[in-house]
Amino acid sequence: MQTEAASKAAGRAVSRASDGFEYTFPAIRGVQAGREFYASMCPLRLIPKIFLFDEEDLSAELRAQRVLNKGRLPALARYILDNPEDYVFSALTASVDGDMVFESQGAQGAAHRTGQLRIPMDARFLINDGQHRRAAIELALKENPDLGDETIAVVFFHDTGLARSQQMFADLNRHAVRPARSIGVLYDHRDVNAQITRTLTERSAIFKGFVEMEKSTLSARSRKLFTLSALYFGNQSLLQGLELKQDEATGLAQSFWEAMDAALPEWAMVRDKQLSAQEMRRDFIHSHGIALHALGRIGNSLLRESTKATVWKKRLVPLKHVDWSRANTDWEGRAIVGGRVSKSHQNVTLTVNYLRKHLGLELSPEEQRVEDAYLRGEA
Repeated sequence: MQTEAASKAAGRAVSRASDGFEYTFPAIRGVQAGREFYASMCPLRLIPKIFLFDEEDLSAELRAQRVLNKGRLPALARYILDNPEDYVFSALTASVDGDMVFESQGAQGAAHRTGQLRIPMDARFLINDGQHRRAAIELALKENPDLGDETIAVVFFHDTGLARSQQMFADLNRHAVRPARSIGVLYDHRDVNAQITRTLTERSAIFKGFVEMEKSTLSARSRKLFTLSALYFGNQSLLQGLELKQDEATGLAQSFWEAMDAALPEWAMVRDKQLSAQEMRRDFIHSHGIALHALGRIGNSLLRESTKATVWKKRLVPLKHVDWSRANTDWEGRAIVGGRVSKSHQNVTLTVNYLRKHLGLELSPEEQRVEDAYLRGEA
């Protein structure tokens, strides 16, 4: 929660100066590339009121931002609303088309770098980085106005024209790299499925020591069999729609993958050092993400009918007769495209279809549509 001092500082963020209407922000002055910029804290309730999007109806060359992806907003807003005590949003970056006057607290040292940033209310604030955060804040405030007293860091730059704003956008995003999905799963303590997946890597002999915890792809020389992200999506498809407590879901997932291990002898051969992980991945596809995802979907179909181990394990027995080797030409166009394993949604579905036929399971209407297209050579 905010300290009393921080709360008062936020409350002073908007004020009326004696000689006109201005925004006044407590700020720190900095210099980059010879240009002054200012970092401040802004109350969330003020964010939707003063920070504008670039016009979406303009052509790309006349804008300084990408078009807002409104599909992302509900999840971002939900993140704030569902985690009021520990959500984290990084700073917004904005260009100000108007005068900015910085009044420092002193003539030198730290006092010279801290003070009040005064901006006329008729100035135009354009977000260079953080437009989706800004829109999500607006959405969250509609549901919970009390969030308005909380603050977010904002970095202000002088707006020196469209070309400079476009360059700022390009520079801010030039080196942005989305972290690998595996490390996201490793560090996510809110997602129940991530917790279940991490638990399996710690207590299951199948996965302990054989899961790459950071990267979402395995190098040719890696001694690992699986990636954490592949196991995560396998568990996600396996447990989808099942109303189970976390401990029950974890136990069920472990039992399922142990049943898969019994049907896929090469996994055990790697653990027993009869086969190297590199050889297994080179010659077979059943440790790849597409296989774990497809097996999870098959398991989910059976578990929805019955969670009794004696029932669903018996239904899985025919999987022992599936040829998972890359040499099996049945995989071409399903799990393998042009000699490479494909993880596309369509290829996952075609792999699921192949396994369903081996188990005597019916295809869903969507699966049948994809299968028909594949058989016609349209996939």
